[in-house]
Amino acid sequence: MRTRKIQMYLMVMLMSLPILSLYSTKVSATSQQDSFLKPYSAVYSTVWKKGISLKVEGKQTLTKQSDNLWKFVFSADSLIASLDESSTFHVKDHQIIPSKYEYRSSALGNKRSATLTFDWENNLVRNDVKDKPWNLSIPVNTLDKLSIQLQVREDLKQGKSTFDYQIADGGYLKNWQFKRDKMETIDTKLGRVSAIKVIRTDNLEDGKKTSFWFAPKFDYLLVKLEHKEDGESYHLDIDSVEPR
Repeated sequence: MRTRKIQMYLMVMLMSLPILSLYSTKVSATSQQDSFLKPYSAVYSTVWKKGISLKVEGKQTLTKQSDNLWKFVFSADSLIASLDESSTFHVKDHQIIPSKYEYRSSALGNKRSATLTFDWENNLVRNDVKDKPWNLSIPVNTLDKLSIQLQVREDLKQGKSTFDYQIADGGYLKNWQFKRDKMETIDTKLGRVSAIKVIRTDNLEDGKKTSFWFAPKFDYLLVKLEHKEDGESYHLDIDSVEPR
């Protein structure tokens, strides 16, 4: 089993990707903060299949650090691999503005880490990987690969139906695109819920199919994910959620 594949599929849970609406009414900064996603803690069960099944439990938390500073954390553990990610950010006009992203993983003794620090005065992101820092120029509204899930949810709350994001990841700017599909009623451990189905569209030519289900009843929380490619499949399902 390839360790990079294990890490990649653990990280898929973060996408979280994790969407969609236009909102033109002007509101105060305080009311915008109050309308952002509410702090919570959620647990997910995941199954990756390729000949054998690998089961992993993942936990994500969203907490408010101060007046307009937020932190989003994801962690997952199995017998052979672990993953910890976090994104610290501000919110302005319904847009997430990341300030720091941290990544730590271990698989079969192979450890990886990275830290991205966003410098918005100069539109740069500093990437510290293996003690070899470098800078990448970034456009306004660039996200990290963890906070994108929350941006998708926030955009869904605002009524958008298509999504186009620039992501700073692995030394490159990557373009991730999604579209809103339809409402479906699905069975979850939270009961039967109505959820918005969202499809990732930028990687369809690669033979990949990734679908997400977000539940408006739970503040547009991601409640289900399915990913398929080359005989492999990955499933993510909500186990529990509670406010913080």
